[in-house]
Amino acid sequence: MKAISTQRYGDPEVLTYSDLPDPKVGPDAVLVRVKAAGVNPVDWKVLAGYLDPMMDVHYPLIPGWDVAGVVEAVGLDATEYAIGDEVIGYVRKDAVQQGTYAELVAAPVRTLARKPASLSWQQAAGLPLAGLTAYQSLARVDAKKGETVLVHAAAGGVGSLAVQIAVARGARVIGTASERNHDFLRSLGAEPVTYGEGLADRVRALAPEGIDAAVDFVGGGAVDVSQELLKDRGRVASVADGETVEKGGHSVWVRPDAADLTALGALADAGKLTVPVDAVFPLPRAAEALRQSMAGRTRGKIVLEVS
Repeated sequence: MKAISTQRYGDPEVLTYSDLPDPKVGPDAVLVRVKAAGVNPVDWKVLAGYLDPMMDVHYPLIPGWDVAGVVEAVGLDATEYAIGDEVIGYVRKDAVQQGTYAELVAAPVRTLARKPASLSWQQAAGLPLAGLTAYQSLARVDAKKGETVLVHAAAGGVGSLAVQIAVARGARVIGTASERNHDFLRSLGAEPVTYGEGLADRVRALAPEGIDAAVDFVGGGAVDVSQELLKDRGRVASVADGETVEKGGHSVWVRPDAADLTALGALADAGKLTVPVDAVFPLPRAAEALRQSMAGRTRGKIVLEVS
């Protein structure tokens, strides 16, 4: 198979596009012919070695955890799927090596769900990691119908999905973003506010009674601002602030979860969730895609088109 890989940690320029052996398929896994692969900030962080203290890495390393594709073979005990099934997955395994920036990936069935029919291959590839992060963060703070939820970095890949999920739950959503993304947030059902100094006052102007829950996808003091506004200081979840638990909130590290991924697909097929795609790159240009992710100004998702 063709794949993007590296033999060492480094910046995106250490990646090469070359032939590698097809992956072996374990008994509880399926072989997926990759149509598209989502690009996430964690991909370049893995490549840079930032996750080395917590995860074993083996070489050659193929980056990527998001996939949309077609089942090409099934393991001995992978009865959930058949050849030809269209699937999506957040294919994070216990060790990092055989990722989704490739023509083929062996995916444990616990990481997969059926592809939403309403989404293109590119949109479907952008859903798993970001969608699960948003879904699980909102679940952690128990965001409910009729409540006011503050979403930090609401125009990004995760934030834009969190806005839609919260709106689908019947919540009122206030989202932080630069002014150029305010119309985009309104189109998703959120009330936009500009981030930066004075954020708490701008949110209070919209919600004088305070907010019920907050989810942080950017860090940089977002948890502290949220706790100034929350009726219950514990109802904040963050993927970016390492001190959130010490502050009384919730730290989120997204987990593969087939049931949650299926729920996200159902929201998409019900017309309540779409995946904004900001840029699409062919697989050989993966380094360029990662560079764009590193710039941190993406609205929606970056995706690799594989086949």
